[in-house]
Amino acid sequence: MKMKMQKNPAIKIIRKKRRLKYIAVLPSLVTLMNGLCGVASIIFASRGLDTVWRPILLPRVSMTYFALAGYMIFLGMVADVLDGHVARISHSTSSFGAQLDSLCDVISFGVAPAFLMLKLVEAHSHLLPQLTNDRINIFFVRLVVFIAIIYALCAVIRLARFNVENREDETAHLNFAGLPSPPAAGTIVSLVIFQQDFLPKVDKWPGGFFQTLEVVIIWGLPLITLLAGFLMVTRIPYPHAVSRILRGKKRFSTFLLVLFVLLLVIWNIQLAMVLGFCIFTLFGIIRWLLSPFFPRFKRNTQPDAP
Repeated sequence: MKMKMQKNPAIKIIRKKRRLKYIAVLPSLVTLMNGLCGVASIIFASRGLDTVWRPILLPRVSMTYFALAGYMIFLGMVADVLDGHVARISHSTSSFGAQLDSLCDVISFGVAPAFLMLKLVEAHSHLLPQLTNDRINIFFVRLVVFIAIIYALCAVIRLARFNVENREDETAHLNFAGLPSPPAAGTIVSLVIFQQDFLPKVDKWPGGFFQTLEVVIIWGLPLITLLAGFLMVTRIPYPHAVSRILRGKKRFSTFLLVLFVLLLVIWNIQLAMVLGFCIFTLFGIIRWLLSPFFPRFKRNTQPDAP
């Protein structure tokens, strides 16, 4: 008589883990370009104010490595926008691409802006002892380090929450709950580029206004970084500007607004970046504050995606 084999509940069945066999090559390469720009930004920011970048092919172009680090983060934003569109056009969206995108965003829009802000303030910390004493100077530098850590951690939490709550339908690409990490980084980086690459070109104007503005930006940058970090982890709704503009037919006024923005970018890209990112960041706060008093704003502030 054959004895039937009984299953022992104490025996653990080891399941074979799923292996990743196929990935979308082109979107993944574009996403990795985003992460590469973030790493390059950190490397350039670590060089400080002592060196100036002068490309061989463009001998008339010169900028500080702080400004170059900021431009690398903006190049990462371009790659971040392109990888999603490339994946949707090629019908190759996947969970691997979403996770890879978030990991690269942590580097480019979380760690890199925080490190850039920290190194920029440290490079100008020699201005502080002229106003106060050394003890307050040490406290301020430590406070800036603490703010940089908070911002980076808020970016990590923001992207982790996005991965958990993200939906794949089209409505998930119209609104965000909380300030997205690219505009948060753009608000910080645009001010750095404005202070490093625009104001030095006009600081010879009489009156001393631009020299004062340079110092104000330096010491206001930690507070702006802290605000951007907190906005990322809130539930304040922000619109997906690119998807809302490109999706469907728009009014003629929208076309004129886009045309004005493009002309502003062509005329002065540094000023355009500062105005664009700062207005976008303040827009979500103002609309959220006015939504209890204006039903129209309240209808338009319902977040569809994290």
